Amino acid sequence: MKNFKLIWLLGLAITLALIIVPIVIFTSNGEKQTSNNPWDNVPVHVPHTDHTDIIEGPFETGADVTKACLECHEDAAFQVMQTSHWTWESQPVDVPWRDGPVTIGKKNQINNFCIGTQGNQQKCMTCHIGYGWEDENYDFADPSNVDCLACHADMNLYAKADYGYPALGVDLLAAAQSVRNPGRDNCGACHFDGGGGNGVKHGELDEHLYYPDGNLDVHMGALDFLCTDCHQTQEHDILGKLVADNYQIPADDQVQCTNCHDSQLHADERINAHIQTVACQTCHIPTIGVMDPTKVYWDWSTAGLGDQPDDHLTYLKIKGSFVYEQNFTPAYTWFNGDLSYRYILGDTIDPSQPTVLDQPAGDIQDSNALIFPFKIHIAKQPYDTVNNLLLQPLTAREDGFWTTFDWASALQLGADISGLNYSGEYGFAETWMYWPVTHTVRPAADALTCDNCHGPDGRMDWQALGYYGDPIDWGGRFRSNSYQP
Repeated sequence: MKNFKLIWLLGLAITLALIIVPIVIFTSNGEKQTSNNPWDNVPVHVPHTDHTDIIEGPFETGADVTKACLECHEDAAFQVMQTSHWTWESQPVDVPWRDGPVTIGKKNQINNFCIGTQGNQQKCMTCHIGYGWEDENYDFADPSNVDCLACHADMNLYAKADYGYPALGVDLLAAAQSVRNPGRDNCGACHFDGGGGNGVKHGELDEHLYYPDGNLDVHMGALDFLCTDCHQTQEHDILGKLVADNYQIPADDQVQCTNCHDSQLHADERINAHIQTVACQTCHIPTIGVMDPTKVYWDWSTAGLGDQPDDHLTYLKIKGSFVYEQNFTPAYTWFNGDLSYRYILGDTIDPSQPTVLDQPAGDIQDSNALIFPFKIHIAKQPYDTVNNLLLQPLTAREDGFWTTFDWASALQLGADISGLNYSGEYGFAETWMYWPVTHTVRPAADALTCDNCHGPDGRMDWQALGYYGDPIDWGGRFRSNSYQP
């Protein structure tokens, strides 16, 4: 009898293991589970260990600081080196407009702000999380090149300069002793000032988000969120990529409002019904550039002329003419989280029409697409008039355009560095970039109402979105795979 009980208990244990273990594995590796309480999905802020009495120094270089960090955090640099924050390129992917797999990232992209990184490391790499990326010989496998301070130091004590080295005069010991969990000041040092200055590139990311008012941003202002509360991080891999360095992005690599919020959280079912076709951001981020103006147009063809005084908002000799706007309505288009096209260095263009450098994927027939807000940045930038490809000039070096103001030389040097087949003939072509609007979520009282979209002066271009007209006017929402506008 005793043996029978033992065998019975052993069998029960095995049965339970066969049931429970798969459940545990599925739950931990499967789709993220969320509760109806959004706070259950916000990470707990564990106090960071004070390093004042741990780090001793002295340090002569940033690499010396990293070596000290790695004495305790042995895997940290290796983890960082697997991320796109370090590599500035994706894994090889197949794209319809190229014959073989390609990587996509800042290493080989063209944008319509400062155009490209190759050859321009002197300034571009002030926002790379490494030290000393001076040319194509940079050692991405050297862990001592990782800049731990960029993400962990108190930014009142630390700053980066040319080629990503610590700025002159930085007290490396004080900066190292100040390390803590990343704050908005760490992320904002690059993301608030991308494109050449405060708020220039994104429009809804600027220095007001260091200490925002609750009416500007509910999460970072009223609730005092850190960037990493939404852009959650595991082993230094940061959630949320969108269109910057990618072509197609798995949904679980993106930050979704529904990571915390129930998709049916509105008391009014008419509003909940909109979630099938309208992104949360569309209603809850009604304007761009609320506090600071953001750049919407850049004409490189006027750079170097020097026939007018420099003014950050209208003209700089090194960069050309600009147009800025403030507190304006976004552009709206369908977006499923991927891109249907991303310009890669060497792609040919049709200069008779604008080239969209990052075309959002999705349309009215795409069940995964939502109407999403964007800032559109338009530019005129150099291209090869014979080979019809966008050119990457050398700008930042001592022999670059920002010093010589010689387009012919700067474009030839840039082509030599990037390996482009340059004819020597150049002009300026119009390009567009779409920048998703995802920050500065306003209080619910400031969200769009019915009239903002469906009223006589509604902001939606319904026909451009694929509808016959305002859905309210012709009987409601229509969306199916057989729809033909």
